[in-house]
Amino acid sequence: MSSAPSVSGYSIDLEAMDRSVKPGVDFFLHANGSWYAKAQIPPDRNSAGVSIRLTEEIEKRSRGLLEEASRPGAAPGSAVQKIGDYYASYLDEAAIEKQGVTPLAPVFDRIAKIRDARSLATYLGASLRADVDPLNATDFHTDQVLGLFVEQDLNDPSHYAPYLLQGGLGMPDRSYYLDDAPRMQALRAAYLRHVTANFRLAGIANPEAKAKNVFALEKKIAESQASRADSADVGKSNNPWPRAEFDKRAPGMDWTTFLSAAGLDRQPSFIVWHPSALTGLAALVKSQSLETWKQYLTARAIDHAAMYLPKAFVDESFAFYAKELRGTESPPPRWRRAAHATDEALGEAVGKVYVEKYFPPETKRMVETLVHNLVEAFGRRIDALTWMSPETKRKAKEKLATLKVGVGYPDKWRDYSGLSVVRGDVLGNFDRALLFEYRRNVQKLGRPIDRDEWAMLPHVVNAVNLPVRNALNFPAATLVPPFFDPNATAAANYGSIGMTIGHEISHSFDDQGAQFDARGRFVDWWTHDDLSHFQASGAALATQFSAYKPFPDKAIDGKLTLSENIADLAGLAVAYDAWRTSLKGEPAPVQDGLTGDQQFFISYAQGWQSKDRDEILRIALTTDGHAPDRYRVFTVRNIDAWYSAFEIAPTDALFLAPNARVRVW
Repeated sequence: MSSAPSVSGYSIDLEAMDRSVKPGVDFFLHANGSWYAKAQIPPDRNSAGVSIRLTEEIEKRSRGLLEEASRPGAAPGSAVQKIGDYYASYLDEAAIEKQGVTPLAPVFDRIAKIRDARSLATYLGASLRADVDPLNATDFHTDQVLGLFVEQDLNDPSHYAPYLLQGGLGMPDRSYYLDDAPRMQALRAAYLRHVTANFRLAGIANPEAKAKNVFALEKKIAESQASRADSADVGKSNNPWPRAEFDKRAPGMDWTTFLSAAGLDRQPSFIVWHPSALTGLAALVKSQSLETWKQYLTARAIDHAAMYLPKAFVDESFAFYAKELRGTESPPPRWRRAAHATDEALGEAVGKVYVEKYFPPETKRMVETLVHNLVEAFGRRIDALTWMSPETKRKAKEKLATLKVGVGYPDKWRDYSGLSVVRGDVLGNFDRALLFEYRRNVQKLGRPIDRDEWAMLPHVVNAVNLPVRNALNFPAATLVPPFFDPNATAAANYGSIGMTIGHEISHSFDDQGAQFDARGRFVDWWTHDDLSHFQASGAALATQFSAYKPFPDKAIDGKLTLSENIADLAGLAVAYDAWRTSLKGEPAPVQDGLTGDQQFFISYAQGWQSKDRDEILRIALTTDGHAPDRYRVFTVRNIDAWYSAFEIAPTDALFLAPNARVRVW
């Protein structure tokens, strides 16, 4: 045991540990077992854990800020007035009940006026909205048949490109329509009941028959869509289509009318992320009756608006999407839903108020120092690679040098002056916010790339790598205890937030990020031998994670989760290196009887402290690119220092022989 001095601070949650579980048998339970045994998932949540605890604290803070903004006195037209009125409108249940289904009348009227293929294309095009980044998406559920993503062009980083994505399903993924597992069959039956109930609530005649038609059409849409694994494959998804080729490549849709209604008629080309979905949609526009399409659009319109309608619609939406799909026992309080809705519409305006009150400049400076140390450590690891050629190393270092890292909040805040928020018009506010965001994205087309733009809100507990822009975002809400604590040991901070920083840096070099060069071009910058070695390491890691079975009948998909697993492994290794370097040869302080190495790895494991409902875990195993949290802890099996820190024996369940440990970066 080291005789180094002890320090005070958060560091390790000793009460969460279960020291009766040997580290080499189950490191998650060793670090979190006592907490896990006692943890209760709140009835309005899908999981419990450290991220949920932080999220709840952020939500309480946001609630206070929004309630203050909703009081009289804010300058008309100001961002504070808009977030206050948006929040207050959502909370006004009496007004929403009084309006009934009246807010749906305009969209029902537009659907009723669809008379031919051209007017159908007009409706579908006008419904197009900005969608998620396909490289960071965990859910492709959309209310429109297609989604638009505007980002730097994969092939020419000098400008933005429009990406067209698959969408239009009422359930989370194509597998929910096509998989014959008993659970999926039961969910399909429940979804059919849900669509029927929505029709009935909206006063639609013959709800059962129309719901069956809707489901049949959605199943046909699902049959043409790409799988999650294929969608994550940039090589398969990078499909530039000249505008002039749409009618030939995807016949059946009036694409001139569609793109004109979407405000995209001047775009000479698009990147079609999911070609089969586009061709399948166009074929269905031609083959399915207008009446079926109108019934489908009505169902999607009701689901789209449900959370902004009377309580009966909200309850029905919860019954299927939260309780049936995800196992949530009770709905969240109205104020929380109102806060989330306000974030979706005016998130950076809320975030600006949040960081002004809760994110001190000194925290930003300290984390920026950590980022600098992690980037330098990653560079040293590149230099030390024995398997990588000098040519590939040079290009990797060039990419590392161009990495754009945002800490806490964006340097330039989003301008919401063009968004109209009317107190009392809750659904109208929602739709105007979606249209505002869509137009904001379309206006970027043809403009220079803004690498300073953030993809996450400052008050979200998360972090992100943007592969095309080679940029990282670390929101302020993540840079708090236990992930980052100025009073904790360096070992604990590097094991938690340091690993998170390393993880996101590593995404620029994982199986996806490694396909983009320093400028964000989708280009092969590896030698053949280097790429073969890298892919072999990835395949070994995928095999390792595919062996974990959260359920007897359901294992982790090692290929689906490969990008995140590579980032975890590389992030943990680089964080360990950066921490050891920060000691400058001095012994690591001991805390609570734990050596520095032990603090580092336990801090890492406690960052994944979580407990999930079975229903949400099953969804994640099908649709999420991340492995379940408790299995992400097992990444330590590939780090040599973990073995010596805890005296892991060859007989321990997690032991891997040195030549079986996966080493990437």
